[in-house]
Amino acid sequence: MGSGIAQKMATEGFKVVLVDLNHDGLERGIAGIKKTLDEAVERRILSPARADTILGLIEPTTDWAKLGDCEMVVEAVFEDLAVKKDVFRRLSEHTKSGAILGSNTSSFYVCDLALEVKNPERVVGLHYFYHPAKNRLVEVVPTKQTDAAIYKKAWAIQEAMGKTPIACSDAPGFVVNRYFVPWLNESVRLLEEGIANIATIEAAAKKAFRIGMGPFELMNVTGVPIAMHAATTLGRELGDFYAPAAKLKEQVSTGEHWSLDGDVDESKFDLVGDRLLGVVFLVAGELLDDEVGSIEDIDIGARVGLRWSKGPFELMNRIGVPRAVEMVAALGKRWDVEVPIHLAAQVEKGAPFEFELVQVEREGDTATLWLNRPDAMNAINEELVAQLQARFTEVDADPEVKTIVIAGKGKGFIAGADIRFFVKNIEKDDIPAIQSFTSKGQDLIASFAKSSKPVIARVDGLALGGGCEIALACDYIVATEKATMAFPETGIGIYPGLGGTQRLPRRIGKALARWLVLSGAMVDAKTALSMGLVDEVTGFEGLDAAIQRLGAQGKRDRDCPGPDQVPAGFEALGELFTDTDLESFRGMDPASTQDKHAARALKSISFKAPIALRLSDKLITEGTAVSLAEGLQMELSHLDEIFRTKDAYEGLSTLGKSRPVFKNE
Repeated sequence: MGSGIAQKMATEGFKVVLVDLNHDGLERGIAGIKKTLDEAVERRILSPARADTILGLIEPTTDWAKLGDCEMVVEAVFEDLAVKKDVFRRLSEHTKSGAILGSNTSSFYVCDLALEVKNPERVVGLHYFYHPAKNRLVEVVPTKQTDAAIYKKAWAIQEAMGKTPIACSDAPGFVVNRYFVPWLNESVRLLEEGIANIATIEAAAKKAFRIGMGPFELMNVTGVPIAMHAATTLGRELGDFYAPAAKLKEQVSTGEHWSLDGDVDESKFDLVGDRLLGVVFLVAGELLDDEVGSIEDIDIGARVGLRWSKGPFELMNRIGVPRAVEMVAALGKRWDVEVPIHLAAQVEKGAPFEFELVQVEREGDTATLWLNRPDAMNAINEELVAQLQARFTEVDADPEVKTIVIAGKGKGFIAGADIRFFVKNIEKDDIPAIQSFTSKGQDLIASFAKSSKPVIARVDGLALGGGCEIALACDYIVATEKATMAFPETGIGIYPGLGGTQRLPRRIGKALARWLVLSGAMVDAKTALSMGLVDEVTGFEGLDAAIQRLGAQGKRDRDCPGPDQVPAGFEALGELFTDTDLESFRGMDPASTQDKHAARALKSISFKAPIALRLSDKLITEGTAVSLAEGLQMELSHLDEIFRTKDAYEGLSTLGKSRPVFKNE
């Protein structure tokens, strides 16, 4: 875990000091990092040069004094409380007073470790998940003594590392292990009770949770002793329901993996599935009652950390909350455990659980609206649009709020619209649903301009399609160095429908707008800044200051003609996309230009959907000759036409699966 955490930090550009007690430990750690990096090179995820750069950012040492300049230190030794306490005592001696001290513990209270430190307010739990260089989840755990500024900084560093942080209280198992470990343990109890064999339990679990790996296979991969150790810890703190099954202890004593062989008895699927679902639902309800985590974070933990398709509360909604509570009640009788208060209350409401997809954070006179679908890269759907509209209206009406910020949690800003919504409604022949969704989206972002307060897009990571369009509707766009922006719609058979064909040319000019929309080119933050697409680019740590500077400038007129001249460095694109008609692009040889952007654009256009290209170009060209309001209405007027094409369905339904084959139909 320690070497994996170090690797992830270095991958994201941080300088890392890797400390171990002896050189043998360091050699094992570095060897593990090299192996993972080599695998990434073999799979062409990283270039050899990039892998060497990452490794070069890691300084292995046995000298604890090397930690003196570190801003954050993460302890990741094995789960022995005495050993961890000793590490924290040494960290207290060898780090500067303001350094964040984090623990990757999964078994112990973070507050117990903080007792060993001179400045306990700087201690926070940072529980990463295996493999930490690949798994994006991290639980950020404050103690009652943790300083708010330290917590915020620790959280921000996780985001800068490309992690998806979730908040949880300092409680046994934190959020994810609190229900994951009992899920593993209950599978062993089912075997122990003779309800079903391992092969059946595996198959039933995969079906009930729609996952690719069952509980016994997971224990084999992560280590059967780890499951027993975690269950023992939870049982000691929370009671017999959490304690390890006798057969789990027996299996650990053999030193063997579970055998997954055997015949599958499908007649046992419902019984097994209900027991495993009941365990997860029971513990998820207790987490809410104990205020350990929110509904949203509990579910994000399952989807990101465990790679389940749905989290516990989404699963309850899927099967129906009353039925879910029946499963919990049946299990509770076996262990003399009451149905959690929140679950019982939800049954009384007679409604499914609701998720807060947009969260408001206020600091001074600035209100930040955080889009909270990190595992979906904050892709916009009907509910997110509705909640964003409601939250924006609330903060816009608050006289104490002077600046409004739109931001995305996790690794991306907004990765466009939720494609599944489009596919589902095309298959249902319900194009009016798509039109209604798009119209509401346009109404939402039109309210940004109507507000008397400056609205700022805080872009970190990917901003694609609808994400770019939401950013363009803001008064200012501030981006991190890791931001990437693109309009990929013509490559999936549609056109930008949330103002992209209208606001983009008004910001960067018609020529560069045609380039981005017709080619689908992806631009990094530096390029976006140089063409005027964003207003400021900064390191992650400079975002807040940049937002304050831009907010102080007040509102900005967005309904104005775009620049007549292309900026320096884009002359070839300007010449190519100013006068060249759409049909002429198809006959042009990419090798005919020395400009790399122009050559890539010509090649890309040949693979795009012809109808989407034609409508996009028409909307950009004709939209620049009318008012913004008229141009936006033009976008809406062609939605029925584009979404009824066979190419639209082909592009949307094959996304992420195979390259679409467009037939101009």
